[in-house]
Amino acid sequence: MAESMKGLHRTCRCGELSAANIGETVTVMGWVQKNRNKGGLVFVDVRDRSGIIQVVFEEGKADEELLAKAASLRSEYVIAVTGTVERRSGAVNENIATGEIEVIPSALRILSESETPPFPIEENSKTKEELRLKYRYLDLRRPDLQKNLMMRSQIATLTRQFLAEEGFWEIETPVLGKTTPEGARDYLVPSRIHPGSFYGLPQSPQLYKQLLMCSGYDRYFQIAKCFRDEDLRADRQPEFTQIDMELSFVDVDDVIEVNERLLAKLFKEVVGVEVSLPIPRMTWAEAMNRYGSDKPDVRFGMELHDVTEVVKDCEFVVFKGAIENGGSVRGINAKGQGGMPRKKIDKLVDFAKDFGAKGLAYIAIGEDGAVKSSFAKFMSEEEMQRLIAAMDGENGDLLLFAADKNKVVWDVLGNLRLELARQMELTDKNEYKFLWITEFPLLEWSEEQNRYTAMHHPFTMPMEEDLQYIDTDPGRVRAKAYDITLNGNEIGGGSIRIHQNEIQEKMFEVLGFTKEQAYNQFGFLLNAFKYGVLPHAGLAYGLDRLVMLMAKTDSIRDVMAFPKVKDASCLMTEAPSRADEKQLEELGLKLSE
Repeated sequence: MAESMKGLHRTCRCGELSAANIGETVTVMGWVQKNRNKGGLVFVDVRDRSGIIQVVFEEGKADEELLAKAASLRSEYVIAVTGTVERRSGAVNENIATGEIEVIPSALRILSESETPPFPIEENSKTKEELRLKYRYLDLRRPDLQKNLMMRSQIATLTRQFLAEEGFWEIETPVLGKTTPEGARDYLVPSRIHPGSFYGLPQSPQLYKQLLMCSGYDRYFQIAKCFRDEDLRADRQPEFTQIDMELSFVDVDDVIEVNERLLAKLFKEVVGVEVSLPIPRMTWAEAMNRYGSDKPDVRFGMELHDVTEVVKDCEFVVFKGAIENGGSVRGINAKGQGGMPRKKIDKLVDFAKDFGAKGLAYIAIGEDGAVKSSFAKFMSEEEMQRLIAAMDGENGDLLLFAADKNKVVWDVLGNLRLELARQMELTDKNEYKFLWITEFPLLEWSEEQNRYTAMHHPFTMPMEEDLQYIDTDPGRVRAKAYDITLNGNEIGGGSIRIHQNEIQEKMFEVLGFTKEQAYNQFGFLLNAFKYGVLPHAGLAYGLDRLVMLMAKTDSIRDVMAFPKVKDASCLMTEAPSRADEKQLEELGLKLSE
């Protein structure tokens, strides 16, 4: 039966004890991790968030009642133990911080009993994620998840300290705001007081933080909850957290400089990694041409080769057709993979098709220099040798080619490069390679909407030297935008904002907005810009993704307390759920059949 806390006071956490405490009387509290009953000797491991301490109940040192009580303990019982810290009588346990000591108890209270948990509470659990997420409150007791959430807390605290010292003020912006259809899909919240009207949950605090700059707050930051109603992946959730900031009277270099120092501080203090400053920069065009990605993993090579000029006169119809349609032919060299079995190459072809490729051409060079190729019969010996030379091909290499529009080729080879690196084990999670990507295109053409859309958002400043092309060749205009990437992941991004009214109006015009539409959606911001708007810029990090990389885990679900699954539902609370008729009636809503 559970006992009360009356008169008890915890003196320390389990993992805080060490040899320095030998001889002291302590009271520890926590969960029973393990109970090993050896007859007149009972070993109990007690666990809390700080670690584990071994408590030893021994015949002769503990009375019969205490010994019997210890023997009754089961996994996940909550107990309080008062006793003396002693050096371990048995072998030292090198695997835990308290491995050279144990507690010899004088008193034991069972504060709460537990049913047998549906899975063991242990590090690196092999239990299926669906079951763990259903019982997330138990899953969160696991030491590895607790370490991840401790790290998340530490990162948030250090970020707040750093930005406060740099003159940023922490200001909260509304969660109930105006819905803005431009961009990802909003989560809508119906208003009871204004029937038929809806709030939109923020995809980011973008417009509010720009207004704060207009209001003279100079430097703002917020650790902000954001919401996007979109399909999920391993590193996406419907609700996520941003480290959000905005700065006044700055240009690109100013934003990058303060953020480089923030990253250096976080990585030094949290994971003991020295970030070499300044972080390298690469333009978007160079990143796409070299890596096929605007968030390249530069821990390994395997860069793309543009061989369009080399193959433009060959008879291979796949290459020829792509070039005639304004596309390109590019390839990657998987060093040492020339002996890859045909079945494995076919799997790579299927992989490429998932990213829009119609197929994948290849040349496999044997260790003896013999060439096997899927398109050799369409090329002369001389053309083949020229292509191999252009790819830096050597004996034992596998050369893989994609031919299509640039966007497809980049996407295919950029992802194929990552897949091959995974298969070839070319990356090391202990290595952190940062890279700034700059000079993004301001706009991208949407086939679906048959118009240009903003690659970032409609308030991003074009590069001044490209403004001359905004009417005649909008796709050529580069943005004063910048992303910070780490090991092939975008961890943050931002831009210089437009602060001149005529440029903002031109931007809306290029995006296909009438003046009326622009004011309907963003009128409050555009009106604010009439009253002396200053040059300003910002950046936001995805906190979940940053913690995921620092914790060296593969999913952001491992660094969030209560994540959702792929269909945006919570297995533990069973949200979302049906609302009752009365609630719907109050909101003026009726569900369609």
